[in-house]
Amino acid sequence: MKQVNKLSFKGQSIYLGIDVHLKSWHVSILTDDIELATKSFPPCAKTLGSYLKRMYPDAKYRSVYEAGYCGYWVHENLISEGIDNIIVNPADVPTKDKEKKRKNDGVDSRKLARNLRSGELEGIFIPDKKQQEDKLLLRTRRMFVKRQTGCKNQIKSTLSFYGIQLSDEKINAHWSKAYIGWLRKLSEDNPISSKAIRLKVLLDFLEGLRKTVSDLTRQVRSLSQEFPYKEKADLLRTIPGIDTLSAMTILTEFGDIKIYSKLDHLCSYAGIVPNEYSSSDTAKTPVITKRGNKYLKKVIVDSSWVAIRKDPELLSSYNQYKRKNKSMKCIIKICRKLLNRIRCVLVSGKPYQLLTT
Repeated sequence: MKQVNKLSFKGQSIYLGIDVHLKSWHVSILTDDIELATKSFPPCAKTLGSYLKRMYPDAKYRSVYEAGYCGYWVHENLISEGIDNIIVNPADVPTKDKEKKRKNDGVDSRKLARNLRSGELEGIFIPDKKQQEDKLLLRTRRMFVKRQTGCKNQIKSTLSFYGIQLSDEKINAHWSKAYIGWLRKLSEDNPISSKAIRLKVLLDFLEGLRKTVSDLTRQVRSLSQEFPYKEKADLLRTIPGIDTLSAMTILTEFGDIKIYSKLDHLCSYAGIVPNEYSSSDTAKTPVITKRGNKYLKKVIVDSSWVAIRKDPELLSSYNQYKRKNKSMKCIIKICRKLLNRIRCVLVSGKPYQLLTT
């Protein structure tokens, strides 16, 4: 009789630490007891999945990689190949001192696999496809707004470099049609000069950016009238300091507000928490942490400055805080109050009511 032995790793776990790069993935493969291999693969989950099924059939595959440029497509492809994957914040990966001083792709992948096996890693929240796409729309708009601001600053610096002052008091620097027309006239007076050429190029670039921002803004406003955003956006707009664009940023970045069981969790994700360094008798508390979602942080802080001008209760709280702290520390406390209002209206489904005397 012919004897047939079939290789099987059924009931065993294979741990994968993946150092993701554009042209290749460095993968360290571990079992519960030993390190099996560290190999380089092309950036393809299917290739990695085929290798694992051939070398370690029937095993339970678990993998991890650090959040970075590639978004969530790697995660989705690994899941489709039957690999239980998580994505971690690079700052939360435990790292030895020698791994900091001798850093390469192999070291990074082994570190990830080792920490995954020991259960020291916690994966970040993965939004669904719609939230990813809607969030990208808001971030794209913010990117072009930033470029538009940079272009305006370049035009202002060009005027300052040549010592050009506004000749008509009726023309203001709020980028009105009259102001743009005056700038155009400057570039047409002597079209072959370097000053005129620079101004013309910058103005053409600015007009293109303004059109792009305008188109993206219309798309965001249209999105705010669709399911599932319309009802929630209307609720958020009842809170002083929050307009449609702010509301849509909050909704797309936070996602389902109910997954944050406490206000502290909400503040932590938005980065509205202080840093702290305490050791023995030394204690330092900087204004605000550098962690957190930078898009949310900016919107919440900007909305808080507007809210204290529109909400008497927040203004009263700000004035009380101002007696003991600096302005930036005070506004962070207002941010927490604003986040609490946001959480309350979204969870309860009831609009915000201003306190009346």
